[in-house]
Amino acid sequence: MAEAIISIRDVCFQYDGAEKPAVDHVSLEIQKGEFIAVLGRNGSGKSTLAKLLNALLLPTSGEVVVDGVQAKGEDDALPVRERCGMVFQNPDNQIVATIVEEDCAFGLENMGVPSEEIRRRVDETLRAVGMEMYAESSPNMLSGGQKQRVAVAGVLAMRPKIIVFDESTAMLDPVGRRDVLSLAKRLNREEGITIVWITHFMNEAVQADRVAVMADGRLEMLGTPQKVFADTKRIEALGLEAPEMLAFGAALMRRGVKGLPQGVMTVEEMAEALWRLKSRA
Repeated sequence: MAEAIISIRDVCFQYDGAEKPAVDHVSLEIQKGEFIAVLGRNGSGKSTLAKLLNALLLPTSGEVVVDGVQAKGEDDALPVRERCGMVFQNPDNQIVATIVEEDCAFGLENMGVPSEEIRRRVDETLRAVGMEMYAESSPNMLSGGQKQRVAVAGVLAMRPKIIVFDESTAMLDPVGRRDVLSLAKRLNREEGITIVWITHFMNEAVQADRVAVMADGRLEMLGTPQKVFADTKRIEALGLEAPEMLAFGAALMRRGVKGLPQGVMTVEEMAEALWRLKSRA
């Protein structure tokens, strides 16, 4: 059985002055090397949960343990963040320097990493995210997707075991969303980094190993994308929509198309399934 790198145990968090918890008795284990998507409508608690994983917030009650470190006080914040980096929705809120390579080095300088090691890590991580040719550029001259790549590079340079993407594609165009998601998947697949992908885009969630669905601060559904999205009535009751390809497949079957596999989730899977049907015709 895979090793849990994050353990969330009966966690509650309530903002000052709020009438009810933003996260309400949530328990969840995330395995080392897993790519898990956390879904939910606005106000569901998914972004609050993300901040609890990075010790930006501390639980009102319950336990959050990140790679063996329990986030229970301010002294735990740095050890947690060394293990778990975060990429936010708006890259402009995360980029602090006027030159790309200087921004990538910022966190390392604060950690007291030697200059030669900083240079090596900056070059390495900018190559990893495909931004090495922009090392001496101003972030202000970059597209939204490129800025997010720079934000990822700054996190990646710190060598975290976990990266939380908190709706990091919400402000991007479709090309930017695809590029950042592809980067996260590659870091997961090739580097073994555990990815927690907070999103409200169904078509992003279907590419995860598991999907967690939140509503009103509670964890309402958990399982593989195939298992979670197969329960369309429950998904709709939680204010979400079925992934586009799942809805498209259902529409085709209603129009008399026979032989289409159940649970087709992605454009690539749908294209392959339709090609096979055409080849047999």
